Amino acid sequence: MAPAGELGAASARSLLLTVLGEFVLPGGEPVWTAAFLRALALLGLEEKAVRQALARSAADGWLAGERHGRCTAWRLTPSGKRLLTDGTDRLCDFGRPAGDWDGQWLVVLATVPETSRRLRHLLRTRLAWNGLGNLSPGVWVSPRPGREREVREVLAEIGVADTSTLFTGRLGDLSEARRVARRAWDLDEIQPAYEDFVDAVRELRPGDEPGTFAAHTRLVQAWRRFPFLDPGLPAELLPDGWSGFRAAALFHERRAAWRPVAVRQWKAMADG
Repeated sequence: MAPAGELGAASARSLLLTVLGEFVLPGGEPVWTAAFLRALALLGLEEKAVRQALARSAADGWLAGERHGRCTAWRLTPSGKRLLTDGTDRLCDFGRPAGDWDGQWLVVLATVPETSRRLRHLLRTRLAWNGLGNLSPGVWVSPRPGREREVREVLAEIGVADTSTLFTGRLGDLSEARRVARRAWDLDEIQPAYEDFVDAVRELRPGDEPGTFAAHTRLVQAWRRFPFLDPGLPAELLPDGWSGFRAAALFHERRAAWRPVAVRQWKAMADG
């Protein structure tokens, strides 16, 4: 986690993705390059880095550029909209206390050949995004059996659906369930990351609309990492005094307060 005072320190591409999800996706309109240059300059990025981030995002199929003389207007592609919609929905819901847990687990047996490094990495990141933990090689678990459909979609996209097995059931008593949670996820690493986030957010005190735009963007940028780190376990499986609940409450409070101002500043930069 970035130290206090450096909340959301990230690459130009990552910050661009946050701006796309927070401001471009809801607006639904094409955006000139100049607007991105103005916006990301408020986050300390130089013109060259912004242009490279736009080019890379277009190469990955998230954006499509249309030339108008010497200027370019950027529009989200269908795949870019899907990516950002999924991410935004997850961020808005993430971190809120879940309801009572019935003790059921989803268990996934899925492997990728050792020679397929790219697919192995894709399997890990996609299953982690869906809240699954790696209990042992080829064994993934989640206390949220309702995510089975999303997991099956991931396995099909990666091409391992036919060689994978999914089932649900209980894993012993609550003490054993807690042991499983600690083996599948490094909760001791996640806890201080939340504490650092809280400390850094509390230091942000924007004094004007450009400053609020920057603070809001960095807030969302920093929060985006937690769905990959934190599986959103039921309270029964979490350590006492779990700092994730405090961090989530702070995130949603500041996002609600800053977002209207940040959106107004974005529109001014996009129309300028």
